[in-house]
Amino acid sequence: MTDTTSSASANRPEGAERLSEDRRDAMRGEPPFVEAPTEDTRLVRSLKEAAITAALVAVLTVFFFAFSTDIAVGGLALTGNIALWLKWIAVAFAARFLLSYFVFGGERPSIGGWKKVAAATTKLRLGKIVGVALLLVAFTLPFLLSTFLPSQNRYLLDLAILILTYVMLGWGLNIVVGLAGLLDLGYVAFYAVGAYSFALLATNFDLGFWVCLPMAGLFAAMWGIVLGFPVLRLRGDYLAIVTLAFGEIIRVVLLNWYDFTGGPNGILGIPKPTLFGLEFSRGEGSFSDFFGLEYSSIQRFVFLYYIILALALLTNFVTMRMRKLPVGRAWEALREDEIACRSLGINTVNVKLTAFATGAMFGGFAGSFFATRQGFISPESFTFIESAIILAIVVLGGLGSQLGVVIASVVMIGGIELLRNLTGLQAIFGAGFDPTQYRMLIFGLAMVVIMVWKPRGLVSTRSPSAVYKEKKTIGADLVAQGEGH
Repeated sequence: MTDTTSSASANRPEGAERLSEDRRDAMRGEPPFVEAPTEDTRLVRSLKEAAITAALVAVLTVFFFAFSTDIAVGGLALTGNIALWLKWIAVAFAARFLLSYFVFGGERPSIGGWKKVAAATTKLRLGKIVGVALLLVAFTLPFLLSTFLPSQNRYLLDLAILILTYVMLGWGLNIVVGLAGLLDLGYVAFYAVGAYSFALLATNFDLGFWVCLPMAGLFAAMWGIVLGFPVLRLRGDYLAIVTLAFGEIIRVVLLNWYDFTGGPNGILGIPKPTLFGLEFSRGEGSFSDFFGLEYSSIQRFVFLYYIILALALLTNFVTMRMRKLPVGRAWEALREDEIACRSLGINTVNVKLTAFATGAMFGGFAGSFFATRQGFISPESFTFIESAIILAIVVLGGLGSQLGVVIASVVMIGGIELLRNLTGLQAIFGAGFDPTQYRMLIFGLAMVVIMVWKPRGLVSTRSPSAVYKEKKTIGADLVAQGEGH
């Protein structure tokens, strides 16, 4: 009887209206008679996040720190170091707890202050200030090292040469990936073509560095055009696979064409660069003898440093100029939307070919410098890991950012070398801890942290390459009236 009465009341207008109101309240997320879930306190939430992080670190590092294999008589011996494993877990727990409690868990997260500082400094052209400061340091670096760090002058100068080489390679790949939006995983192929072109021309025809340098760049640009033709209709993952295959094809050809490239033995006796015919060696007719200076081996390193600095600055100058030309704006249009780029009448075939050729040319220049710096080259120097490192520099620095590539090169290449000398970690993890064994693991974790913190790269914003008329601030009323130019 009760069910009949309730169903009858529901059929009345008052009952139907009441049901509809209850349904509307439920759809608004306010269901009746449901209490809101209790939230964890700041401390509890931070402890939970730290525990989850520690558990993930424990699982991922169990075969890196808890157990290891050593070469022994009759095979491999399994050794355990549970104490080292537990220390890493404790470090991960403490770091995550501090970040969650003080940085992310506060009422005013600390990261918000950095955004306000960054917004306030954009008016001061912070990028230009940093760029000028880095340029001044680059010009005076050999003199600064000889003055303040004379004992490590040669090592640090050689490291600076290596960093500048990767800066130049990163700027070259930035044309293809950052500006044109073409994912290239085989950029090391152009690096190899430039190195082998210089080495073969210099050793077989007795040509100097300055004669072979432009020829090596032209050969690499030609191979960039050869690569560009098969990938004209490819995009995304398919383009990455083809470029990866192209890089491996070049390496395998260099490895197996023994009569021409020397095969796995490589090419020896590559001549060093000279300054107007003056060699950096002992004896008469050398650089030190001509200028009446005392011979020092550091003179050749200083000369090589300024060569790669000049080549890197040339790469940056040409790239910045081309970005303001119609071809540079076509690269950026191709990166944003290829279909819209075609609808505007832009020849995407020529745009892709120019991007590949220009980037390959600078890769060839860097390869020729690498060959003359080393004096010996082999296919082992041009593996896929080199392409991955160069691409990581471009992505971490920020796609399309010249300054970001410089910062990422210093962080990545300099960071890898820095981790060789972190003997201070032995005070935390024990005297038997060797940082060189774990430097790539630590470096990989640092890269993950950077990409989580700055997913679009270290320098994620930049001004457009070309601006119509002039930059000016306008109001919303003018935009609504079509005056937003």
